[in-house]
Amino acid sequence: MEFLNYAFMQRALLAAVLVGITAPAVGIYLVQRRQALMGDGIGHVAMTGVGLGFLLSTSPVWMATAVSVLGAVLMELIRWYGRTRGDIALAMLFYGGMAGGVMLINLAPGGSNANLTSYLFGSLSTVSPSDVTAICVLAAFVLLVTLGLRRQLFAVSQDEEFARVTGLPVRALNLLTAVTAAVTVTVAMRVVGLLLVSALMVVPVAAAQQLTRSFTVTFVIAVAVGVAVTVSGTITSYYQDVPPGATIVLLTIAAFLALTALATPLARRRARAAAAARPAPDPAECAIPAAREAADEIGV
Repeated sequence: MEFLNYAFMQRALLAAVLVGITAPAVGIYLVQRRQALMGDGIGHVAMTGVGLGFLLSTSPVWMATAVSVLGAVLMELIRWYGRTRGDIALAMLFYGGMAGGVMLINLAPGGSNANLTSYLFGSLSTVSPSDVTAICVLAAFVLLVTLGLRRQLFAVSQDEEFARVTGLPVRALNLLTAVTAAVTVTVAMRVVGLLLVSALMVVPVAAAQQLTRSFTVTFVIAVAVGVAVTVSGTITSYYQDVPPGATIVLLTIAAFLALTALATPLARRRARAAAAARPAPDPAECAIPAAREAADEIGV
């Protein structure tokens, strides 16, 4: 436990816990909405914010938050009004955001590929006290939205038309979900990295769904998996000197495979138990349909 004696590891572990909670908390709604790759697109756009932060000598985290929120809103607008050209517009937004970020970082004073790599794939030693403060504030916002509005967000994620009929502000809730996803990306980028954050938003949810279909239980299991893999990945990265983002994502995939292997025999046992609990059919009741089928065959 000597790693706790280092201030940078204390900051990294706190950030890892917050990322492990917030990423699946938002990801569960994205999975329900079949927008699993939304976090990946926002991560591309957030690179422009990181580059602006370096160029203007301001906090890259806060600048990335502002740019990624704007990008998420544009993504929602394209989804509403894009029609046939929507996929092309989204592609230009994603790749333009990544290219703009790379260009701005290289134009910034002191910009380098090392700075870029730490934001793309995560880094333990670069999580500063100001980053921790920003991550805590942003994580509080994410949890406030995902827990405080869980019923409304779930309803919209399941069926937008039904939610609209019940009087929910569907477009406003969709925008809020997109903005919350954008904030989550910037929360996670210092630990997991912008290119890998989408995996942490989606895979823990998919892993939890192997065991249950209940929304609440899925939420709890996904968050538990998220925290376990981010903390384990951060500690492993410290001892083995490997990239934290890649380590966390590989551990997340391993958790998915393990839960899938565990869920398969459980599902078979439940199916057998349900079949055994069903009452046997009454022979007299079965005779009526059988007689009707025989009559149909002979043309009666």
